[in-house]
Amino acid sequence: MPLDIVWILSFLLLGAFVGFMAGLLGVGGGGIMVPVLTTLFLYQGVPAEHVVHLALGTSMASIIVTSISSLRAHNSAGAVLWQVVKVMSPGIVLGTFLATFIAAYASSFYLAIFFSLFMAVVSLQMFFNKKPNASRELAGNGGLLLGGSGIGAVSALVSTGGGSLTVPYLVWQNVDIKKAIGTSAAIGLPIAIAGTVGYVINGWSNTSLSHHTLGFVYLPAVLFISITSFITAPFGAKLAHRLPVKLLKKLFALLLIILSIKMLFSVL
Repeated sequence: MPLDIVWILSFLLLGAFVGFMAGLLGVGGGGIMVPVLTTLFLYQGVPAEHVVHLALGTSMASIIVTSISSLRAHNSAGAVLWQVVKVMSPGIVLGTFLATFIAAYASSFYLAIFFSLFMAVVSLQMFFNKKPNASRELAGNGGLLLGGSGIGAVSALVSTGGGSLTVPYLVWQNVDIKKAIGTSAAIGLPIAIAGTVGYVINGWSNTSLSHHTLGFVYLPAVLFISITSFITAPFGAKLAHRLPVKLLKKLFALLLIILSIKMLFSVL
């Protein structure tokens, strides 16, 4: 894959947008990064049978820096339930890591379908501002461990930090929404790390130093996306209290649907 100023600028701009939207709306960047990276990688000449795998792995690795930044911010506000994080993390890591083996052997076409359908559900939930009713108490250790495994598995297949699943899961169990978001941010870090390791291992045969790939992770994209997302995330967070977030969420939901559909057609 050629690496010139055009691609560097593309990754920098993508990171800037992802970071800003993550700070503004509290959403992960996988929904944006995967379809955009799929398109960019196709233009760079990546074979169609590996393009979604590379987009998923690269997106997952890029989320690590964003997760650390988000975790620090929520922890400083006392919004992280560390006992929940402690119990769920083993399941999160196991589910995420094992799901990368499924992703590695699935075709780009089926991965794109799964991603698009999942993002459609998330987008509709965001567009209509649907939230689960708090109807039960927080699960015991076994329930949290099992829930973490499921969240980790789905997150690995669509390359998200798990917020779209973890927040509703905790709110449903009567956890305060702010603490659910903060705890989800903390859980996003082990998801990102385990997912990255899994995509590196499962794509190891595709490693090429000359093409700057480590398994299913394209290193230049991770570097440039991480730099700008780290810088712009705080700006998005500051504007969250000044801009009409509800309207922005509806527009963002439409953007996710459009990007997912475009990604699906790009691998057909």
